[in-house]
Amino acid sequence: MNQKLFYWSGQFTLALRLIIGWTYFSAFWRRLILDNKLIQDEVGYIGEKFNHFLPHALFIKPIIEYLVSNPELLWYNMVIFTIVEAIVGFCLLLGIWTRFMSIGVIFLATGILLGAGWLGTTCLDEWQIGILGIGGGIAILFTGGGKYAFDYWFTKKNILIPFDKLLIPTSSRYILMISLFALGIALYTNQVFHGGVIGTLHNKSVKPKLELKATFNDTNKIGLDIYRTEGADVYGSFLIKILFKSHNGEIIQSLDQQDLANFNPQHIKNYYVTKVKADKHSMLIPLGAKATLTLSVPKEIKNHINEIVLIDISGAEWSTKII
Repeated sequence: MNQKLFYWSGQFTLALRLIIGWTYFSAFWRRLILDNKLIQDEVGYIGEKFNHFLPHALFIKPIIEYLVSNPELLWYNMVIFTIVEAIVGFCLLLGIWTRFMSIGVIFLATGILLGAGWLGTTCLDEWQIGILGIGGGIAILFTGGGKYAFDYWFTKKNILIPFDKLLIPTSSRYILMISLFALGIALYTNQVFHGGVIGTLHNKSVKPKLELKATFNDTNKIGLDIYRTEGADVYGSFLIKILFKSHNGEIIQSLDQQDLANFNPQHIKNYYVTKVKADKHSMLIPLGAKATLTLSVPKEIKNHINEIVLIDISGAEWSTKII
């Protein structure tokens, strides 16, 4: 490609480079400068947000589950992830190693897309961030930083910037193939996460959903497995009642809102970083949280209990038979 034309192409994507650069650098800025969101067990810890991705992550779900099951390893990964975002964003803002950093953008955006592309209560928020990040990264990979980048100044001063000399094929056919591949990713993930191409639209971020399993542990205890798989990540799902029903549907025992607010923490076994816990007025079940509750029932009614019903403050109900 003609060198002059190459630098002009970089100027055409200047706004895109600056905006994407700030998008990623601002993640570091928000987490460590404006507020420290890398402190474990504190409100806003980034590891908990990562845990929210888990229920419907695509392809990388086993990796996410392993990390949220190992809090210390998760913390180290969140620190590394934040540092990488800071470096990529900062270098894009200044136009340093621009084309190489655009590859970082593509990988970071792909991670966001596969992990959190199903989240978003109104405008498919995380899916749009991920797929536009991939598209923007590809565009900058082809165009480079242009005249308003440190790469340009380094080249003029004959300072070797090896990453800016990446040999990227620029034939029309190659660009078309990469662009169609990106479109394919957009259509595929849009369909998988939201049914946005054909069929019925769905959004797993709108209403909370619990997956339940109940078993008798011993003579008078029930182990209730709870896994929150859907709903807004900013809505905790506030459990206000647990009903124990007989074979004919009669309520034979219940735990009310106050009982759940005062539930013994020792009877809650959490598996991930995001935790089910007794809250001020209810039991809080965040998105992605998985736990086993140990529920005690009188021996005389044990054989009569057939079903457990959970009721959210919104009125939503979930039920399971006891195995």
